[in-house]
Amino acid sequence: MNKLALYCRIGFEKELAAEITDKAAERGIFGFARVEPNSGYVIFECYQAGEADRLAQELPFDQLIFARQMIVVSDLLQDLSPEDRISPILLQYRESELAKKLKNSTELFVETADTNEAKELSGFCRKFTVPLRNALKKEGFLQGKGNHQHTLTLHVFFLQSTACYVGYSYNHNHSPYFMGIQRLKFPAEAPSRSTLKLEEAILTFISKQKESQYLNENQYAVDLGACPGGWTYQLVKRGLFVYAVDHGKMAASLHETGRIEHCAEDGFKFQPPKRRRIDWLVCDMVEQPSRIAQLITKWFINGWCQASIFNLKLPMKKRYTEVKECLAMIEQALDQQGMKFKLKAKHLYHDREEITVYLYLLP
Repeated sequence: MNKLALYCRIGFEKELAAEITDKAAERGIFGFARVEPNSGYVIFECYQAGEADRLAQELPFDQLIFARQMIVVSDLLQDLSPEDRISPILLQYRESELAKKLKNSTELFVETADTNEAKELSGFCRKFTVPLRNALKKEGFLQGKGNHQHTLTLHVFFLQSTACYVGYSYNHNHSPYFMGIQRLKFPAEAPSRSTLKLEEAILTFISKQKESQYLNENQYAVDLGACPGGWTYQLVKRGLFVYAVDHGKMAASLHETGRIEHCAEDGFKFQPPKRRRIDWLVCDMVEQPSRIAQLITKWFINGWCQASIFNLKLPMKKRYTEVKECLAMIEQALDQQGMKFKLKAKHLYHDREEITVYLYLLP
């Protein structure tokens, strides 16, 4: 097994291929990314033996922007017999040079790509999971416990019912979700579906243990481009007081909470109230990504906020290049000010032609 399979949103295969090639090269690992447009995945084949496993352990998954999941896989198994698909899969695991380590696995995901065509396979994958899991347990696999660096998740990635990749991921360095997708339910009282983007961002970037510490009733936030209030809703729900900045109307239900002040102003010109410490800046404005990056940078350099979650709307071409340039601009500007910070970015499931960025100052 010397390949990586990485899942992504359909249409972003080229961006993911460029990203994994860059990140691997930074670690002295080289290979070839195979891309099939609108497939929802990329296969990165390493030139040297053992390097895919090394990447799966050492390349921080949370540093990959466009990847939903990262797994080490075998060669593609093809022409599987409908009468017995299990035996060839078991053989791949049994004959792997990592077979002993693979027995220290905790879970099995039988998956497919997140495409309209592949959705027809989802029912098959669900039905196939139980008999395959039972067969793996009889072979001594799925014996691991816990979520540390020595435990694994087994993945079987079907391209069609007769063809699949067999592989694994490291529990300390992967998405814990099936197909790498965190499913969220739209709250009926939220003003817009964009609320799911901020909810997913909070769940992705901030641990459950720290969420109440970072987002609570003692904090103040600014929401630039807030109308009708999808992102403000998530903050108010967590107890924050929000300055909602937008010329449009905010949902009446948010006014009724007594936790917002509607500021009918331009998000690019708005400045926070004096003598009011703003903890959070959030922004989902539809604007050129470079302008948003400059705006967020200005807020941090001026000391107007401590943390921010914002979206960068991507162009149709050179999207990965645009992302790298925007993030590098922010990092360079804050570095020049001697500021200590953390910056993370992710193409979330509820994002479309955009990525979500989390930036916060270190103590």
